[in-house]
Amino acid sequence: MNDVTANERLLRETEAYLHEQIPLTHAMGVTVESWNGARLVLQAPLEPNHNHLGTAFGGSLSALATLAGYSLLWLMLGDREAHVVVRDSHIRYRHPVRGTLRAACSRPDDAVMEVFRRQFNETGRARLSLPVTIEEDGKVCVEFEGTFVAMR
Repeated sequence: MNDVTANERLLRETEAYLHEQIPLTHAMGVTVESWNGARLVLQAPLEPNHNHLGTAFGGSLSALATLAGYSLLWLMLGDREAHVVVRDSHIRYRHPVRGTLRAACSRPDDAVMEVFRRQFNETGRARLSLPVTIEEDGKVCVEFEGTFVAMR
């Protein structure tokens, strides 16, 4: 099987997992747009996620950003028996989002991941802070930082 097919299958597996385990993701229309091993992008259409002004609802933006961090950690763990939860988060809404919601989360550097993996392997529990941005037309509209905990 080639890498494109394996990656596409992983994207669909991740999307199915989100829809099964977190029903809100289905209602929001969340899809996994891309994952290249370094950066994950989730998206959701504006239509089911808009507010009274016709822009993206803040709660939907917060949920999508949280899901991007959650999903990135879930993918990096590769342990389908582990549980991932958000411990705390901070969000800043800089500009309205008027189109498709797209949340991007980048993999931490190798040194950070090594510490995380070592702690998880030794104790069955580890936490990781992940930044997420929601951009539109090259402009950062939302900045999110969440601390996620993985547990066995």
